[in-house]
Amino acid sequence: MTTRDIVLVALFAAIMIVLGLIPPVTLGFIPVPITAQSLGPMLAGCIIGARRGAASMLLLLLLVAIGLPVLSGGRGGLAVFAGPTAGYLVGWVVGAFVTGLIAERFVREGQKEVLQLAAFLGAAVIGGILVNYLFGLAWLAHMSGKAFLEVSLASAVFLPGDLLKAAIAALAGRAVLAGYPLLHQRA
Repeated sequence: MTTRDIVLVALFAAIMIVLGLIPPVTLGFIPVPITAQSLGPMLAGCIIGARRGAASMLLLLLLVAIGLPVLSGGRGGLAVFAGPTAGYLVGWVVGAFVTGLIAERFVREGQKEVLQLAAFLGAAVIGGILVNYLFGLAWLAHMSGKAFLEVSLASAVFLPGDLLKAAIAALAGRAVLAGYPLLHQRA
């Protein structure tokens, strides 16, 4: 990794921390709150790519592991990795990587803007929602002792907000590509 890559990784870890300052919205029927931080892996993958995006999520998880209260609601420490949301935390790393990988493969300079936007949106939905949900729901089902389908149905309440976050990530990725195309030169 170059110095530039390290700076981008640190920047997106910092963006995740800022997103964590927005208070979570807790729901009574599922132990996972609605947070703004789930936008972060989508942004990281769309804007800085697969490797750097995943590295930024790993850096954030390292900060969590050493006890810094950087997760939404001021949470941090190793205990977070044994809680019901631990699968989502791991999903952030894989989700950022998958989002970035899809964006790297399907977004090209010179494409029509609508195709770039559609590719960014598809990347954010697949990596930032589907992959993250797969990890998060599997762990949540394991921790709660409930069936995967039951946990999935209860988590459907998150989909509208996450689709909005994917649209925001797609718009941000397209705007950065248009305004600063050198950023998309992959590591």
